[in-house]
Amino acid sequence: MSETIIQTYLEDKEEKWHEPFTRLYHVIDENIPDGFALEMQYGMPSFVVPLATFPKGYHVQEGTPLPFISIAAQKKHLAVYHMGIYADEELLDWFHQEYPNHMSTKLNMGKSCIRFTNPKKVPFELLGELSTKITVDEWIEMYKSRTD
Repeated sequence: MSETIIQTYLEDKEEKWHEPFTRLYHVIDENIPDGFALEMQYGMPSFVVPLATFPKGYHVQEGTPLPFISIAAQKKHLAVYHMGIYADEELLDWFHQEYPNHMSTKLNMGKSCIRFTNPKKVPFELLGELSTKITVDEWIEMYKSRTD
């Protein structure tokens, strides 16, 4: 099913993003801790905390699983939306320190969105390691501490 989600998502995306996006999906899927599930959320393939694990879900929209990592192929960049970076300052600091060890380009990042404008220059190893850093239980606790 996950391959179907990825292939369907890529149908209307520029060809230059297909291979790096598919590779990005596989890197995250192979490294993300057990318990996260892949589904389409907000128009993007997203790794979420299923409602069966966290029934309260995402406070912004009732009945929506808690988002964690979403990936998108935009017209001018690949985007990785990592909510843990937004919520955990230590993780953000770690990412800022590690990034130059993997990339020669300047980090292009918003609060939780990491952008890659060159399909041939995506730090897959770094993004795989980033995906390992927070478990489902840790993410739920971080989220609850910010919303309770």
